[in-house]
Amino acid sequence: MFLQNNTITAEMGGWELFSNSLLPMLSGAIQYTIPLTLISFVGGLILALILAMMRLSKTRIIQLPSIIFVSAIRGTPLLVQLFIIFYGLPNIGVNLDPFISAVIAFILNVGAYGSEIIRASILSIPKGQWEAAHTIGMSRWTALRRIILPQAARVSVPPLSNSFISLVKDTSLASLVLVAELFRKAQEIAARTYDFLLLYVEAALIYWVICFILSLVQVVIEKRLNRYVAR
Repeated sequence: MFLQNNTITAEMGGWELFSNSLLPMLSGAIQYTIPLTLISFVGGLILALILAMMRLSKTRIIQLPSIIFVSAIRGTPLLVQLFIIFYGLPNIGVNLDPFISAVIAFILNVGAYGSEIIRASILSIPKGQWEAAHTIGMSRWTALRRIILPQAARVSVPPLSNSFISLVKDTSLASLVLVAELFRKAQEIAARTYDFLLLYVEAALIYWVICFILSLVQVVIEKRLNRYVAR
């Protein structure tokens, strides 16, 4: 059972404070940071694929919304977007839960940046792959699904993995809209004990461990996708 923050006091020594604050921070990571990251990344990837396909369309009217959306999201700070969704939308009668607000903001960001990664990965596949698929009677959609996207997936894994790891760290911004994730827990404990350095370093170490584990997963995924690469 996780320790409650109110059991942690300013009288605690360094190691005692470190050990007692570990579980509440891990609780914030398990309950909010990790779910927020996973939901946002999966939703963002779906949006990214849609935007990439729109951008690759030969029809200008289909390309334009994707171009404008990506430009708007990449051209404005994530923190500002988060504040607009959580603090700004209530002015027009749209009140969202803090967690939902954070998910929406992160999905929009992953979608915008991820769409450019996916688009570039698809364009990096040699045209000969398309031509070979058409030669054996595949339609454009079938070629895209069975030939192009599996190869593009391998190319896009490293940059998308970097985006995923960055998203883990970006979830700390959700603390500013009252989501009780890892960093929010660290802030709450630090405000009670005034030992900001120790607690923020501890939070940084937890983020580091999570990101290190994800980097190992990235290596495994890359190896599994190597079989789809034309050599």
